[in-house]
Amino acid sequence: MNSSAPSRIPRILGNYEILSALGKGGMAEVFRARVRSGPREDWIVALKRLLPALTQDPASLALFASEARLTKLLDHPNIVQVLDVGSVADQHFIVMDLVDGRDLGHILRRCKLRGIHLPLDFAIYLCRVLLEALAYAHSRTGDQGEALGIVHCDISPSNLFISRLGDIKLGDFGVARLRVDGVLQGGEVLGKPYYLSPEALQGSISPQVDLWAATVVLYELLTLQRPFTGATPDEVFTKIIYRDYLAPSLIRPAIPEALEEIIHRGFSSDVSERFPSAESFAEALAPHYDERVGTPLAIAAVVRGLFGTTDAK
Repeated sequence: MNSSAPSRIPRILGNYEILSALGKGGMAEVFRARVRSGPREDWIVALKRLLPALTQDPASLALFASEARLTKLLDHPNIVQVLDVGSVADQHFIVMDLVDGRDLGHILRRCKLRGIHLPLDFAIYLCRVLLEALAYAHSRTGDQGEALGIVHCDISPSNLFISRLGDIKLGDFGVARLRVDGVLQGGEVLGKPYYLSPEALQGSISPQVDLWAATVVLYELLTLQRPFTGATPDEVFTKIIYRDYLAPSLIRPAIPEALEEIIHRGFSSDVSERFPSAESFAEALAPHYDERVGTPLAIAAVVRGLFGTTDAK
């Protein structure tokens, strides 16, 4: 099955008019679309469609359905909101708020290209917002008050979106997992090699998977470099297992020792010595940035400075 083959872009998909393509991944493609009728008539949204080549693949259908089911449970200002889920003529799609801006991965690449570090306050603020979104997802309960145990499993800069107004939203729960009574639901661990925890490499899923990845993101926000790198995935995994990374202050001397200790704790070889929750991780970061400086409007200004006002996509 060739999921990379070109697919025909529909003009109309249910109640949505497709306006333009926004991007394509291994499983799905995302379009800018207009709502044709109803309470949200004329809204511009993001429509994520399962690639047509995968519509007959049971595993891909199950994964896409799982994403739709989980994300509909989440309603948080820092998580991309799902507005609708549908299927028309064997075309499966998820409709979401359109974040008009950039993903953090793109922002960090532009910073690196220009040799500009994000101000410390901005970097810490961005990570804290990510952790607040994770705290909500991790603690989400069902209709009967039961803990759902949602774990994102794919935390990385490319899944954190920054709007033109500085709104920060976590997206792409495509490989998210549920833990029910401590048992993994949904199969093997997926995610990007650079952000996988040692436990995830062994198939263990818990909120710690996301907290480890958030520590990697914090390191990257501060230094513009990934802590664990290599020429092959196996080389990356070896460095992760042995915590073989360069102290961030050696890359950026302005990073204070206390902040470096937070990163060291996030990468502790003993899980019990790491932050027990996203909330506690966020609280540890709070004293290290000035909330009058790290704000959505300030973040928006930095993004405009990096890309310009006309470079919108």
